[in-house]
Formats: sequence, structure tokens, C-alpha cells
Amino acid sequence: MEMTDMKPEEMSHPPMDQLLGMEYCIDSNPSWGGAIVLGFQHFILCLGTAVMIPTMLVPLMGGNAHDKAMVVQTVLFVTGINTMLQTLFGTRLPTVIGGSYAFVIPVISVISDPSLMQISDDHTRFKMTMRAIQGALIISSCIQIILGYSQLWGVCSRFFSPLGMVPVIALAGLGLFERGFPVIGKCVEIGLPMLVLFVTLSQYLKHVQMRHFPILERFSVLISIALVWVYAHIITVSGAYKHSSLLTQVNCRTDRANLITTAPWISIPYPLQWGAPTFSADHSFGMMSAVLVSLIESTGAFMAAARLASATPPPPFVLSRGIGWQGIGLLFDGLFGTVSGSTVSVENVGLLGSTRIGSRRVIQISAGFMIFFSILGRFGALFASIPFTLFSAIYCVLFGYVGAVGLSFMQFTNMNSMRNLFIIGISLFLGISIPEYFFRFTISAQHSPAHTRAGWFNDLINTIFSSPPTVGFIISVVLDNTLEVRNRTKDRGMPWWARFRTFRGDSRNEEFYNLPFNLNRFFPPS
Repeated sequence: MEMTDMKPEEMSHPPMDQLLGMEYCIDSNPSWGGAIVLGFQHFILCLGTAVMIPTMLVPLMGGNAHDKAMVVQTVLFVTGINTMLQTLFGTRLPTVIGGSYAFVIPVISVISDPSLMQISDDHTRFKMTMRAIQGALIISSCIQIILGYSQLWGVCSRFFSPLGMVPVIALAGLGLFERGFPVIGKCVEIGLPMLVLFVTLSQYLKHVQMRHFPILERFSVLISIALVWVYAHIITVSGAYKHSSLLTQVNCRTDRANLITTAPWISIPYPLQWGAPTFSADHSFGMMSAVLVSLIESTGAFMAAARLASATPPPPFVLSRGIGWQGIGLLFDGLFGTVSGSTVSVENVGLLGSTRIGSRRVIQISAGFMIFFSILGRFGALFASIPFTLFSAIYCVLFGYVGAVGLSFMQFTNMNSMRNLFIIGISLFLGISIPEYFFRFTISAQHSPAHTRAGWFNDLINTIFSSPPTVGFIISVVLDNTLEVRNRTKDRGMPWWARFRTFRGDSRNEEFYNLPFNLNRFFPPS
């Protein structure tokens, strides 16, 4: 048949509100046994970030191995609380609210404060630095709380379109490329087998069933981590890394985390456990830049999670409600002392696609595991000692899922429009290129491009322009709302998007986003 003889429906796939092939959506649940194992899988996945951020920052603060173990416990505990609150009262999407790398730049700025650096005793310096970070997080959390509960972010979201969201969501995944194969390359002998095994189990062998249950597809993360972790331990105990460099040993060995021996058997993190927070205007203004980045990154991740959970895009009211609860989460980060702020965990969003299960209950069970294992310190430390290289191999797939979800929003727009091609092209390119420039400049010059005497201004510029989703958001939303806007409504995908701009615009919104316990009587959606 010639192309001219084909009907339009035979030449293309019609745009669809919800993804095909998801086994369980946001409000449908697998069996309790399956849900518990899937929740444990999400818990294992979130350990990568929960361990990596304290491992990076605590030594710079003067903390020892015991301090790092305590911070990891606190991160897991608060992640569990924030995740439970978000899934119950926030967006109600199946998202894990975990540690954010966006806060690393302002946190390092606090650590480098001369008044803290001059403290001679390491443990005292660690505690004083932690209190300064806590104070900055507590003050800066008000931004998301105000933007969320005042519905201001919902008002801002009315300027979003499917076209403008493509780069934001795509870069929420693709912009994390440096945490993928570059980390695998640091220990390729365990990272590459992990990547190949995970792809094989989750894709090529996904139809293998045990009692009519697709065990390899559902639990590919757990199975592949367990197998390669044992393989890595065998290499470690055999003495293969005995004469290797320190960097290789840290990335490859299974006995370099120093968490199991230093973590307490039972410990319950509590507010102000490091002492009373200290407050500084300079530190707080710098931290606010990371809060803004977290806001934008979470917006993109919420959109991706909604699609992977077979839900409608969150209406402005629901998005604002979620951002407000995320602000409460940042307040908890400051009160408990997690050394960093929080955002939506992109890897856990990607796992929704890999397992094809977008159930809210699974994520709530994973939050229970986080709280449980954070209290039983030694048991949690056992899982937290998994080499980060194994997580990076999984990230290569899961971050790709989120990036692809962002690109899938192009189906609702006119991609034969030169205007649209320009906006998406330049937003994606500069969203990757500008943060890469900031990273390379910092490595070569040993300081960030913004290097003035005003520390808060440096943190603002360096944090915002080091985040691919934030750069993509600024460029795409500005261009989409200023470039040839008149008569471009259909090209931008607004006829499809219009239904989701109000809570009552689509009958499914009530099913997906209504609050539990009939709380909508007291907080009616607008």
C-alpha cells in the first residue's frame, strides 16, 4: 500500500490520556504479599540517594563514621514520614519524597563559612554546621509552604502547556545523566553486569512467570541487586582490590561504607537531635535557591508520576497542595537535621514504569519500610552498604523512563510546527548544556562561575543554573508564553490540557486526587 492510500488512523497512534500496559494504576492494588515486596523494592532503590548525600557532605562538616550513620538513619526516617504525608494528603501520587542533590551547593556554602571552619574540634564543627544547615532549611521551607497553600503555584501553573512541560519532565530524567554511566565507569566490573542483568530481567525475560506471576519483571531490581551484590562481595573477599586505588575501593568494595559497625542497633531520630538550629540571613537566602529548584524539579516529577500511574495530570489545586506538603517536608528536614532538603525521587518514579505498577499503596508500604529500618539502625545499615555503582546501573534505565515520559507529552502538540520544534529543541539543548558548563567550570577553576563577595547571590545563580529541569523550565515556559502565542493554542496542546486546568474539569480527578477520610468536606478543591 502506498503512503497516499493510508488513512490517518493507520499512519499514526492517536494521543492517549493514559499509558497502555500499566498493570495497576494509582488507586488499584496488587495482592498484599506482592505489594509488600514491591514496597521493599522501592525502599532499596531510595537507599542510593539516602546514603550518597550524607557520604558526600558529613565528612566535609567534620563528622565521623558514626555521625554519617546517624544522618543516614535520619534521612530514611524523614523520607518515610514525608512520603506518607505526600501520598495521603499531598498530590496523593505514588511518589517517594527523598533527598535532593539541588541542596548540595548551598549546603557546601554553609560548610565553608569561615566562622564554622575555624572550629578546631571536628565533632563540635559537625554539630554547629548541622545546626546552621537546619536553620537555613527551616527558614527557606516557607517558600514552598506559602506558594503551595496560598495556591500561588497553582495560579502559575496556568501558564504551563503540554509543550512547555516536555523539556521540564524530560530533563527531570535525562538531566541526571552524570549519575548513570559515569559512575558505572568507576567500577565497570560490577556496574556493567548490573546494567545488562537488569535490562535482561526487566525487558527480555519479563514474560517469564511463576504461578502466573511475572516475577522477573516485577522484582528485577531486587533480584539483580542481590545477585550482583553477592558477586561484588565475592570479588571483595577474594582480595582483588587489595592493591587498587582508594577511589576504586570506595566504588567497588562492599565493606567500605562503614555503616554496619557504627550504626546503633535501635535509635529513633527526633527533632533538634543535634541541638537548637542557628539562623543566618546569608545561609537562608542561599538555601532558598535550592528550594526553588526543588519546586520545579518536583513539578516535573509529579507530572511524570501521574502519567506512569495512569492518572490524569494533577490539576493546579492538587499541584499546589502537593507543593505545600513538600514545604512541610522541608521543615521536617530542618527540624530533624537531614543535612539536605528533599524533592520527588526520580528513580522511584521511573520504577513505576519498569514494574508497570503505579499503585499508591505500594509507595505507602515502602514509607513504612523506611521508618522501620531507620529505627533498627544495624539492619538498615546492612542494606545501605550496597555499592552506589549498582544503583547507578539501575538509574540508567529508570531515569530514561522519566525522560521518555516527558517526551511523550509531544503527542498532544503539533510537532510539525517550526515554532514548537524551536522551543523544545533549544530548551532541551540549553537545559543540558548550561548545567554542564557550570559543572566543568567548577571542576577546572575550583569555584563556580558566580564567584562574588555575596555568597547568597553565588548560591542563587550556581544552584539554579546547575539544574537541567530548572533551566529547561525557564526557557520553555518563557518562550511558550511569549513567542507567537496568538492563534497557537492548538499547536501548544491546550485543547487537550484544558480539561485538567480545574479540579472539576475531568470526572476522573475526583477518583485520583480526593483526600482520604472524607477530608474534602473541610478542604474543598477549587
